[in-house]
Order: sequence, then structure tokens, then C-alpha cells
Amino acid sequence: MDLQRVVEQYHLACDEFSRGNGEPVKEIYSHRADVALANPFGPPVCGWDKVSKALDYASSRFSDGECTGFERLASFESPEFATILEIERWQARVGDRKEIAPFDLRVTSIFRREAGDWKLVHRHADRITPPHPDGPLRG
Repeated sequence: MDLQRVVEQYHLACDEFSRGNGEPVKEIYSHRADVALANPFGPPVCGWDKVSKALDYASSRFSDGECTGFERLASFESPEFATILEIERWQARVGDRKEIAPFDLRVTSIFRREAGDWKLVHRHADRITPPHPDGPLRG
């Protein structure tokens, strides 16, 4: 399958994730020992078992959501690897909050060819917050 089609499936999987269903994202991930995930719900993890558990936990924190847009900032593709940098626009109920709130994530995703298919091997997502006038090293 070509990379663009996998990225489209990935975006649909993120939309499911926003409603608490992590399984479609887990299907896109490689299940090898060298995969990695860094997200706002905990420390970075490596290895499929830890990544799978972290995805289960993170998806369980979302409900009633949707991904409202994906803004591609950069992409790089070689025969074996592809990297995309995107801004993901979400709205969801997170944790115990009663209201659905919008938020944006800055996401780097790395895909690798495995048996002819593109599989996600690394996702680093962090919430974009308004810049502080003192920069990132404020007291």
C-alpha cells in the first residue's frame, strides 16, 4: 500500500482514538520490539508491549471526540522510511472533564516498510500551548 493511503488510514484511526477506540491505531503500528511512543499521558515508551499498553491508556482518556483537521508541515520519504510532521486538530472530552474542548497536537510520525507495507514505528505528540514571552525556559 502506498504511503498516502496509509496516512489517510492513520488519520481515520486517530479520529477513532478521539472517541476512545485505540484499536485502529494499534493496527497501523508495527508490533516489533523497537517501536516507540511519546505522548502527553506519560513518559516515552519503547517496545510493542509497552506501546500497546500506553495506547490503551491514552485512548481510554478520550470520549466524544473527533479530529477536525491535519496540517502537513513536512514529509520525507525514502524506500524504507517516511517521516511526517503535522499539526493535528482535535476536539474531545478528556479524562473526567464534562465539556468537549478543542486542542492541537504537534506530531512527528515515522513509518517503516515491513513486508511491503508501511507501519508506524514512532509517534511523538505534544500539545501546542501558547508561546510564553520568556521562551521555553521560563522560571
